[in-house]
Amino acid sequence: MLAVLATGGPALSTSAGGPLTRTAGALAPTAGCGRAPGLASGTHTIQSSGKNRSYILRVPDTYDRNHPYRLVFGFHWLGGTATDVATGQTVQRDVWAYYGLLRLANNSTIFVAPQGLNNGWGNSGGEDLTFVDDMVRQIEGALCVDSTQLFATGFSYGGAMSYALACARANVFRAVAVQSGGQLSGCAGGAQPIAYMGIHGVRDGVLGISGGRSLRDRFVRNNNCAAQNPPEPAQGTLTHRITAYSGCSAGHPVVWAAFDEGHIAAPQDGAPGDSGSTWVPGEVWKFFTQFESTPPPSPTPTPTPTPTPVPGACSATIETVNSWQGGFQSTVTVRAGSAPVDGWTVKWTWPGGQSISSLWNGTQSGSGSAVTVRNAPYNGSVAAGASTTFGFTANGTAATPVATCTSP
Repeated sequence: MLAVLATGGPALSTSAGGPLTRTAGALAPTAGCGRAPGLASGTHTIQSSGKNRSYILRVPDTYDRNHPYRLVFGFHWLGGTATDVATGQTVQRDVWAYYGLLRLANNSTIFVAPQGLNNGWGNSGGEDLTFVDDMVRQIEGALCVDSTQLFATGFSYGGAMSYALACARANVFRAVAVQSGGQLSGCAGGAQPIAYMGIHGVRDGVLGISGGRSLRDRFVRNNNCAAQNPPEPAQGTLTHRITAYSGCSAGHPVVWAAFDEGHIAAPQDGAPGDSGSTWVPGEVWKFFTQFESTPPPSPTPTPTPTPTPVPGACSATIETVNSWQGGFQSTVTVRAGSAPVDGWTVKWTWPGGQSISSLWNGTQSGSGSAVTVRNAPYNGSVAAGASTTFGFTANGTAATPVATCTSP
């Protein structure tokens, strides 16, 4: 990873244009699709608002010019740097890169770590919003990006910048995850819905949780969610509580995650202070990847062989897609048999004390080594011979036990 952080060449200028906008609709592959990549992993300098600005880009090792990729921006905190975000120097080097999302992405995502002026995101006159617009234009012109899959996250001042994007670029970014943020970078506009995740410590003495609730409540209103007071952990419990709001407009969920700690980037249940073993990356990744294009986008559709239907109602297979010391990430493929299924349940038993730390695109139950996962509300119907997937991160040694699938 460190080899790709070398500084790039001269400053590049973006094409002229005002604030970046999108037209709602289906995926439109960007100009960089189908062409040799015009940008590589590393530090790039760009002219924006008459200033030289820089960002660190991380392109998947297995980059495919014909595959539109998810694009995730990670904004640093006050006094932090793009290098801190790109290398994970806040907690555990590399493990925490891009707020822990790089290892979970497993070469499925393009990441950007922009550098703020004076190591912050003052956004004077909207210049940081313009900087983001210019980066997006440059990256989409040089690489194959899924234009419906832009995301932003950041801690503290970086959370404030992500919030500013939610306010001003809700038709460009699909979702944001604001980690211990405040309204420090402004909120131009702020009337449109966008998928919003807020994460905040109940004992935050730098940017109090009341401010985090206020940021959240703007999008509870914008997204037409049912108003409520989500439960939060009591002080001294060193736990976290996650609440998904109900009644939100289609495609615009709001999730609130409160934890019993202060102004820290990587809370861990049962342990004070930052730690490389934290629930935050898994929950942010779960929130972002729920919007993944289905089927996977391709700018030039190619014939795909029809899968051979499996016997029975459905089948399930577990595949380890990433692993690290003390944990791993897996994808589970659920395939319908010779007839469509309307609802599915997957079960397996861990062989050696493994435990799931976060799970997306499904609902987990069970206890001990026995695991049961049922479909989410949106992926229970699977056509004959077709498939859907859910994913999880887990603690322990990577394992791929035999899974069973049943359908009512």
